[in-house]
Amino acid sequence: MKTYLVVDDSNVIRKVARHILETLDYTVSVACDGREASASCMASIPDVILLDWNMPVMSGMDFLRALREADVPRRPKVVFCTTDNGMAYIRAAIEAGADEYVMKPFDRDTLESKLQIVGMA
Repeated sequence: MKTYLVVDDSNVIRKVARHILETLDYTVSVACDGREASASCMASIPDVILLDWNMPVMSGMDFLRALREADVPRRPKVVFCTTDNGMAYIRAAIEAGADEYVMKPFDRDTLESKLQIVGMA
């Protein structure tokens, strides 16, 4: 069974994403910022990370850069989830190592299609 880590400072987004992923029969854990996500990844690397861009403590971009530089046994797929939809944001995310990008708010169909694109649905 694939494992997912939802990283977002919004409790609502974490709950919605977790619900969607659990209805797709995935194992889901959550983190409220990049630092908590880093600790979670060091304990156990998920298959996929849904990652918010703007968070306190450690932003999504800072977390992603740290993850890509970390000595981890395998590279999880990373899907940025954010309200920022400018091409500059998308380009920066992909250049930093994101595999895909989804706009908030998202629904089950949108999220599932993004997961299919990265080969994780």
